[in-house]
Amino acid sequence: MSEISGPAAAALASLRPDNVIFLQSLPKAELHAHLNGSIPVKTILELAQQYPPSGAHAAEVADTIEKLGSEVDFNEISDFFFLMSVIYALTSTPEAVATVTRAVLQSFLNPADDGAESPQCAYLELRSTPRATAHMTRERYLITVLDEIEIYPATQAALIVSVDRRMNDLDLAECVSLAIEMKNRGRRVVGIDVCGDPRNGDMRSFTHHLSRAKGAGLGLTVHIAEHTANTTEDSLALLSCRPDRLGHATFLSDELKALFFADIPQPYKPCIEICLSSNLLGKSVASLDAHHINYYLKNDHPIVICTDDTLPFRTSCLGEYSLLLAQPPLGLGLSRDDVSRIARMGMDAAFLRPRD
Repeated sequence: MSEISGPAAAALASLRPDNVIFLQSLPKAELHAHLNGSIPVKTILELAQQYPPSGAHAAEVADTIEKLGSEVDFNEISDFFFLMSVIYALTSTPEAVATVTRAVLQSFLNPADDGAESPQCAYLELRSTPRATAHMTRERYLITVLDEIEIYPATQAALIVSVDRRMNDLDLAECVSLAIEMKNRGRRVVGIDVCGDPRNGDMRSFTHHLSRAKGAGLGLTVHIAEHTANTTEDSLALLSCRPDRLGHATFLSDELKALFFADIPQPYKPCIEICLSSNLLGKSVASLDAHHINYYLKNDHPIVICTDDTLPFRTSCLGEYSLLLAQPPLGLGLSRDDVSRIARMGMDAAFLRPRD
């Protein structure tokens, strides 16, 4: 297991050994993990050492490496985005993209080197935005990531193609078309995700492309209402596409929940991708007591427990599940039966449906 800290580490440390073994034994699906936000620190450091001192981002690389060596402290969710420009600089070639993809897959799906611990999860849907650089096209980027993912069986790993809220119409159309094309070629692309700085973009301009992806048989998940700046109109536009899953949904209003999740005329209960450490450290929620997971548990709405970005939030699948089982105030104090049910909901929400 990768080194963790913060609320997940405190929750895990509070558990009896038999409860840790119980959590490790649960088949878990990780359905909300960003490739570039889940790179192990060791891999980042190795890539940074190879970055030329005369490179355009040399100063930013050095500053970020120093920050990664200390405890993460976010004032709000937008503080996370300082990492992205440096990670992009370090992963601008197909070779670097292959290196980080391989490292992320191994961190989730391979047992620890000493063989003492089970893999973090049984199934992983990794997500990433195709990038064009001086060294590769978006298509080459996707092929490189898929080549690494497809080393694992289809019952273990798949790719969600992310589109960024800042994209213009041409770039958005290209990414969605590439996702559809890869799926039609038999490559392991299973869905589309809308991500990026939640304060940017007009989601009304995205709906046509998202509907096209759904029509081609791709699953749809969207980051929604994760910032107080997100408007009702923004959420309405995304919900109009009837996503299969919703990322975070932290500030989704009661009115929209009532409007879209009512059982009339037919049930619509998209699985909510819950990222506890991300929300706590990003300060989008004040505490576990105030977390929106409590609403969805109370209303028997499907959820899946996810890590979001293990690099800045220093967590793991085991750490996130520890936050469910640990007693308050370190965790939610759920029963083993409840935690098992949540794990099953996550497996059931996978786009590839990895069942025996």
